[in-house]
Amino acid sequence: MSTTETHHPLWVAYGASGVAGSIRKDDGGYTVTMAGASEATGTYPTMEIAKSALHSHMTPGSDWPMFREH
Repeated sequence: MSTTETHHPLWVAYGASGVAGSIRKDDGGYTVTMAGASEATGTYPTMEIAKSALHSHMTPGSDWPMFREH
């Protein structure tokens, strides 16, 4: 018997005070989860929309975060 491992890319967003959240690519789109949250914020059709959604959930006035793939 063989097992298949599915790799879902993950990007971590870093703001001025550290990790702000993450974006995971899955079959449904790009899922945003804010740091410390117990549930995802939402799933979006494109990476650019997911990045904008993550930024919009950061503290008002926050600079655009740096995204790194992990």
